[in-house]
Amino acid sequence: MMCYHDFPFPDDHPNYMHNSKLHEYIWKYAEHFDLLRHIRFKTLVTKIKKSPNFSVMGQWEVVTEKEGKEETEIFDAVMICSGHHVYPNLPIADFPGIQKFKGRYFHSREYKEPEKFRGKKVLVVGLGNSGSDIAVELSTVASQVYLSSRSGSWVMSRVWEHGYPWDMVIVTRFRTWLGNILPRALSDWLYVRSMSWPFKHENFGLMPVNRTVRKEPVFNDDLPSRIACGVVKVKPNVKEFRETSVLFQDGTVQEDVDVVIFATGYSYAYPFMEDESIIKSRNNEVTLYKGIIPPQLEKPTMAVIGLVQSFGSIIPTSELQCRWAVKVFQGLCRLPTISKMMDDIDEKAGKKLKWYGSSNTLQMDYITYMDELAVPLGVKPSLLKLLLTDPRLALEVFFGPCTPYQFRLTGPGKWSGARTAILTQWDRTLGATRTRVAPATPQTFPILAMLKVLFLPLLLVAVLAALYW
Repeated sequence: MMCYHDFPFPDDHPNYMHNSKLHEYIWKYAEHFDLLRHIRFKTLVTKIKKSPNFSVMGQWEVVTEKEGKEETEIFDAVMICSGHHVYPNLPIADFPGIQKFKGRYFHSREYKEPEKFRGKKVLVVGLGNSGSDIAVELSTVASQVYLSSRSGSWVMSRVWEHGYPWDMVIVTRFRTWLGNILPRALSDWLYVRSMSWPFKHENFGLMPVNRTVRKEPVFNDDLPSRIACGVVKVKPNVKEFRETSVLFQDGTVQEDVDVVIFATGYSYAYPFMEDESIIKSRNNEVTLYKGIIPPQLEKPTMAVIGLVQSFGSIIPTSELQCRWAVKVFQGLCRLPTISKMMDDIDEKAGKKLKWYGSSNTLQMDYITYMDELAVPLGVKPSLLKLLLTDPRLALEVFFGPCTPYQFRLTGPGKWSGARTAILTQWDRTLGATRTRVAPATPQTFPILAMLKVLFLPLLLVAVLAALYW
């Protein structure tokens, strides 16, 4: 689910990879496509500014520094790919009394390994992926771990139905289609039901304050069991720090806290931009058309890549963003007027407020966003055409996981291996875990397969009706 569109992971790579394996994969990708000769390593970009002839040519002056030597070059276009996990966010002002706390406190970015916290009482502030991972790891050596959360969070298992990775089961075109056509109340009910699997979050103090908001979930298989064992205790938000203790919002006090780790996320900025308002163009917030192009530029020759967040992986998302941006740079994908781009940005902000509880969040629906970029590129798979020409593939594309290969089935950049990659994706996923041959379970009546077949006529009618309408 997180590979490049035309470069599947090697068969010996696990479904959830150690960073060294992902690093190895990215090197293989760069070598396979002969990219290394185009990359300048250990080179710092210190400044990006419009060239004097920008209004005509749309070019940029880029100042770089390597080994103390500064160099200025002219580029026809620029992609900013620094992402949004850049600068540690340490909101000290939001925690009264932290200055008089006698223990140690630091941002989660500084955390490397658990051994130095053996026997200590540790408070982790922030119920995100980093905070949960750190709390679980520390629970094996610390005398006690407290995990403080302001608003709670859904905690999901990486291993889902039948042992498949969660996203292969959840991130499908069928589920996205269902969520879009169902009434909001029913859609919310289904969302909460799927997020609540396999345990009741309120029984572990984890239930989100607003449970129907599509907040990014936490993926941690071990946190519920560590809470059940008592080695991790979930607490509400911190009200006040004292010299050796912490007062929480519910009035409880925890004494003798030795260490506080702030897993409070990151912020992003563009210090290399001479004019940062190009990206942060309204109310000092990032304003980008399709989450990529600054709408106010006279020439659309700058793209911001990876400044989005969704249920999908950033690698295939960024790749499709790049494919779309290049077509814009080349003039092969025409942009609407500035006013229409701003209207689109405002419309998206309204939808984000409805679904995610914030208008300026980076979150978005993965498949909806990918298709929005794929349509003008001509790389969105046509379900109607597939139903008529390749029904087996059509079923897998619609009901199966929305793997990146779907965006190489057709159009520019079509990859001949995409169909095979899609039809073998379940077996290849299991190949990473079936390292011992075990007896197979008895075959049951294939109800799901039968339902899929019965659904085909209904889907065909719906597609034809949508086209006609």
